[in-house]
Amino acid sequence: MQLEDLFNRQNIIELSFFNFRNALTAAYFADHDLNILKVNANFESFFPVLGNVTNANFLNVLEQLGVTPEQIKSFSKVLKKDGHVLIPNITLKIDGKQRVFSLLSAYTHDENFPYLNGIQGQFVDRTEEFELRREREALLEEKISNREIIEEKSLQLERLAKRLAQYLSPQIYKSIFSEKGSEKRKFERKNLTVFFSDIVGFTDITDGIEPERLAFMINTYLSEMSTIALKYGGTIDKFIGDAVMIFFGDPETRGETEDAVRCVKMAISMQKRADELKELWRSRGISQPLEVRMGIDTGYCTVGDFGSEQRLDYTVFGSPVNLASRLEHDANPNEIKISESTYLLVQDKINCTQLEDIMPKGFARPVGVYRVNATQDDSELEASKGLISEVGKHVRVDVYNSERIHESIVELKKILYQLEKTSKL
Repeated sequence: MQLEDLFNRQNIIELSFFNFRNALTAAYFADHDLNILKVNANFESFFPVLGNVTNANFLNVLEQLGVTPEQIKSFSKVLKKDGHVLIPNITLKIDGKQRVFSLLSAYTHDENFPYLNGIQGQFVDRTEEFELRREREALLEEKISNREIIEEKSLQLERLAKRLAQYLSPQIYKSIFSEKGSEKRKFERKNLTVFFSDIVGFTDITDGIEPERLAFMINTYLSEMSTIALKYGGTIDKFIGDAVMIFFGDPETRGETEDAVRCVKMAISMQKRADELKELWRSRGISQPLEVRMGIDTGYCTVGDFGSEQRLDYTVFGSPVNLASRLEHDANPNEIKISESTYLLVQDKINCTQLEDIMPKGFARPVGVYRVNATQDDSELEASKGLISEVGKHVRVDVYNSERIHESIVELKKILYQLEKTSKL
């Protein structure tokens, strides 16, 4: 997508629906009258009998799926009253098989992009979970003495929860499985600091290396960036290829100033860590330079979620999201650009250089821009301990995160065992 097209109305709708495009859930977006405007691929695959539901009324769709009149009436009533609704258990018969879904829906509202106002929702497939719970409960009720069977069912539930957790930021996952997780959440306007980053020329890099090396590089990079983000308290919104979107200020905040400072220090730490990773990648035959650019803005965004005990899709949008993305694209390789609103919060703790104002497309006024001078030495919040290398006569060992030294020792013991087995063949 070209930068000048970013603020195109249809592109913004597509971007706002990005989180649902590859989701595990069947997601939809409708206008205030519940006329469906957009659905994701899972919606069509979950309910193939419906065919094309675009422009169909969602209440009619529920009726065609066999949702009871009482549940449909409750859905409509609660949605109008509270602005959001959760039906935790809908049993549907699809292709002759009984499946269980949770239905979550909520009104969205944003003053800057009124054409995004409407109703977003999703069906969460909980069939596997309910079947496992029923099986485990049956085992307990019948007092079956075989503990291994019970433990296996519990492990299956645990693996299912872990799988779902991979799609969530730890802060959101924690809130779901705590007492606060039972509280209803809604869409809110909050002052957030939003961060974007990507690898310069990543497409050219991917064209020049083997899939295995590419997977190692991007997985290592995203893993390290995630570790740093979490240590600074950031909420990881999404990965888009090599790009990363993170925000500070929800669901946890330390105040708008501290949130902004931590975000900028996180960016500095990420730049340092990306530079350290070059040595590791060179040892694996990846010689292409890794140069990361970053953009940060602070301002009021619409933040909200759709959630149940198993799944929470989390979305933030608004002009700060667009501006942070624009600053990231405008940044030079290995550069961090921040907006004036962010600079005013961090100027006492972060050394910056003022640049020329820019006039982003879709904004009414020029935006002040600053470049972060990444010279801070923050030992208290240092998110990565750096690369450790040990070189012997015949072997070299690289540990790319010293905080995982004990895990690395366990892996080395396994490798040593395999080498000893091989030498005896």
